[in-house]
Amino acid sequence: MTVPPRIAVIAGAGPAGLTAAYELLKRTDIVPIVYEVTDAIGGIAQTYNYKGNRIDIGGHRFFSKSERVMDWWFNILPRQGAPAADTVEKAHQIEYVADAILEYLCPECVQLSAGSDQRSASGEKLAADSWPLTARSVRVKRPAPDPEKEDDVMLHRPRLSRIFYRKHFFPYPIAITITVAKRLGFFNTFLIALSYIKSQVFPIKDETYLDSFYINRFGYRLYKTFFEAYTEKVWGVPCSDIRADWGAQRVKGLSLKRAVAHAIRDLLSSDFQKAQQERETSLITRFFYPKYGPGHMWETVAGQVRQCGGSVIMKRRVSGVHLEGNQVKAVTIENIETGETEKVACDFFFSTMPIKHLVGMMTPHPPSRVVEVAEGLQYRDFLTVGLLLKKLHVQERGKKVATDVPDNWIYIQEGSVRVGRVQIFNNWSPYMVADRKNSIWIGLEYFVNEGGDLWIKPDQEMIALGIKEMESIGFLRSEDVLDACVLRMPKAYPAYIGSYDQLSVVQDFANSIENLFLIGRNGMHRYNNQDHSMLAAMTAVDNIIEGRTDKSNLWEINLEMIYHEEKKKEG
Repeated sequence: MTVPPRIAVIAGAGPAGLTAAYELLKRTDIVPIVYEVTDAIGGIAQTYNYKGNRIDIGGHRFFSKSERVMDWWFNILPRQGAPAADTVEKAHQIEYVADAILEYLCPECVQLSAGSDQRSASGEKLAADSWPLTARSVRVKRPAPDPEKEDDVMLHRPRLSRIFYRKHFFPYPIAITITVAKRLGFFNTFLIALSYIKSQVFPIKDETYLDSFYINRFGYRLYKTFFEAYTEKVWGVPCSDIRADWGAQRVKGLSLKRAVAHAIRDLLSSDFQKAQQERETSLITRFFYPKYGPGHMWETVAGQVRQCGGSVIMKRRVSGVHLEGNQVKAVTIENIETGETEKVACDFFFSTMPIKHLVGMMTPHPPSRVVEVAEGLQYRDFLTVGLLLKKLHVQERGKKVATDVPDNWIYIQEGSVRVGRVQIFNNWSPYMVADRKNSIWIGLEYFVNEGGDLWIKPDQEMIALGIKEMESIGFLRSEDVLDACVLRMPKAYPAYIGSYDQLSVVQDFANSIENLFLIGRNGMHRYNNQDHSMLAAMTAVDNIIEGRTDKSNLWEINLEMIYHEEKKKEG
């Protein structure tokens, strides 16, 4: 008698959901079925393609101090072995590799990756050496890919992000150097130093909220200059209303003193690799990046999942979660194009959907207190205006107009405009731009509320606003705009306001359901980087394999652990 396979239903084809599907196929006999409500792979880590010009929503650096995550990424997209299109002209210093060893889920994936003759785009025989690992998986040793000839490659890129404020560029994270002091004014810098000293001598004892958290690390005056207005632009509420947990995740161990110390250390040390491993993530100066943006990674993973027995089904919404005792027994799936529904039985359920939605669709209904907390969770939404330009026109005070800048992204500190950040996609990867030799492709990022004035503004009006704002701060000229588009991403950021401080009520309820795993940014209502979301998915699969029903270890995965200065390799 044939035993039917165990089924894991996974809500969401973002980094967490696809990592869970991949790990289940690799390490168990459980069949994953991923349902994605949109037509895009990757969630917020998708790559949006507009006429060959690609948008990375929010910017995704592929860097982690978790070796488990780094090795996982490189197993999907191997590191480059030759220069990229812009390496020479931009004088990038790249650490090339000679060979790549890739472990595929099944032999069919080798064909999917390399083509039927198992040769690279350059004509080289791909499988220089290959051998089976299990009944299905196979390991292949091959030359490291050349990004000019092959697509499945991870680029090594320099990281630069700065603050644009009063027509001056300032380093991000902020550090007080002679140049910065000159731009701020020496007397103002002196007052900033006094303010910082005061914060060290008389720190605010209650760090519950974000304003106190920042003041204790940077001083009141620097907080008012560089942190308050921008943070409130991001979240739409005062810093005094935002829980400090968000600041702890985003700046981690960073402080003004450490930022200055790292700048000095770079001048004195030639051991770059060691410096990279030791510094806070906010200060990392290089990162890895898929040739065609983050979606390239997750589209490749989805392809392997489909090829090796799993399913990734688009435009399907999980609309019901059916409980019996402490188990999820089935989910209702809705086809968003036809409205038809079906009930799918499952042995495990992984949810990356917003907690508010998950709790609301459970039957029988969770306790009223759980529903109340879930309904009180809030989100911040995201809108990108993509502008294709002939060139930039950056008017930095005291300098000639710049037609190009080297930044990956730039924080717009000016309070007179609503744009929060600018991505320059040419600098993430030259392959993100259809005609990189003759155009610059940028993304103007707005932090908004779904249904708010900017969210509902017609695309052409939103484009006009973006151009007007960037002209007003001296960043571009309207006559240089070649084309434009608008992209909206709902619930991009789980907010640390509302009922967030009572999240443990929902967490405890979810943990009581043995085969339910909350993973991912919205699934756990945490402002996670993608590596943290991936680790949560990996740990959930670990728990299934070990027969562990206590899921507290999922919630113990936090950025303090991942980015602790005394890094240790995960087991």
